[in-house]
Amino acid sequence: MNASELVERDVIERVLASALRRGGEFAEVFVEDRRTSSASLDQRRVEELSSGRDRGAGVRVVVGETTGFAHTADLSERGLIDAAHAAATVARSGSGRTVTVSLGDHVSYVNKAEKPLGTVDKARKIEVLLRADDIARSTGGEITQVMVGLGESSRRILVANSDGVFRSDHQVRTRFNVQCVALGDTGMQTGYRPVAATRGFEILTDDAVAQAATGAARQAITKLAARPAPSGDLPVVLAGGSGGILFHEACGHGLEADAILKEASVYSGKAGQKVASDLVTLVDDGTVEGEWGYLAMDDEGRAAGRNVLIENGVLTDYMWDFLSARRQGRASSGNGRRQSYQHLPMVRMTNTYLLEGPDTPEDIIAQTPRGVYVAQLGGGQVNTATGDFVFGMTEAYLIEGGVITTPLRECNLIGNGPEVLQRVDAVASDFSMTPGTCGKDGQQVPVGTGQATMRLSSVTIGGTAA
Repeated sequence: MNASELVERDVIERVLASALRRGGEFAEVFVEDRRTSSASLDQRRVEELSSGRDRGAGVRVVVGETTGFAHTADLSERGLIDAAHAAATVARSGSGRTVTVSLGDHVSYVNKAEKPLGTVDKARKIEVLLRADDIARSTGGEITQVMVGLGESSRRILVANSDGVFRSDHQVRTRFNVQCVALGDTGMQTGYRPVAATRGFEILTDDAVAQAATGAARQAITKLAARPAPSGDLPVVLAGGSGGILFHEACGHGLEADAILKEASVYSGKAGQKVASDLVTLVDDGTVEGEWGYLAMDDEGRAAGRNVLIENGVLTDYMWDFLSARRQGRASSGNGRRQSYQHLPMVRMTNTYLLEGPDTPEDIIAQTPRGVYVAQLGGGQVNTATGDFVFGMTEAYLIEGGVITTPLRECNLIGNGPEVLQRVDAVASDFSMTPGTCGKDGQQVPVGTGQATMRLSSVTIGGTAA
């Protein structure tokens, strides 16, 4: 089934017209059919092998600054009109006017997955899980537990609105992850590696599975020799791909237009101003095919775009969804996203990354007499109003005399987003991306983050060593 076949075109037109007849200035129907499949292995036992399906529609009606929203699992014309009436009632009482909605030509984006959900049998999936388990355990005798997970989703969406938009997309995502536990004299440590893309099962090549399993196992084993991290302000070198989440949280959320318009961001009113080092060019780009935050179109039917947010240290623009852009009399940047048909869209990032620079990772490390090398960042928190953040370091090492030496126990990076942007003093050319999930106002969406190896001249390390 194509996404455009979820609800017939003439039904959509009548639903939108009904919403406008009841006083709406703008009306939108978002239809979704999502299928999911998951499998997990723990200690060589299949713990889960499941699939599910969820389908429905959300109807949004806007009057002035007020938005009405209703969602339903009933995709019949009656069910959709009832939802439209409920949304319009919230937005404004009926006006009784007659409205005709004419949708534009249907635009359908093509899914490029070679092996999408449902085309690979369960036996083959379990075979891949077991192979990852075997490889991880063979990495070292210290590995005492291996957990392997596989998740797939197929999301068909249709967006139509009273401006004439009528577009559909088929989004396929596959995620595979390996987590290992190692036990040694100093206790227990964990390692984790994901493989994820907006593709099908074909991403799980023998090499990809082996690299994930070996990487997770080696990370856990290496951390057994970790010592307490130093405390205080030190230079920090972020490995390529690993530090993108820092900039996603520390400044990305502050560049989303809803925070800007509410003046709840430290970056409000700073367009055109110098906010970062000359080495910093920050981009949000939903057009990067294959990456976890890739979108042919956003959840409001706008084509995904490449949006330069900071260029050579100067703040050039923010990210916009339909409503925030409408208030400013400008176009959306393709950043309207929602978790499902049960949620309203809001401004969200897609693939957010810093462009590569002229240096090499080896030179950056060699030119750091003492500091911390972060191979992998963990979760973090940020205050968008101030830019203050705290991030965990999942895998980190001491840099001594320009050489990476001792692994460090998990500790925190503590700082301020605007200050960190000013402290980027070296950027390499080994650019890479990392998949992730971004939470905002109770909604979760897939995103990508990335950067090349880079150095921050000074960041506070929350370690425990004297």
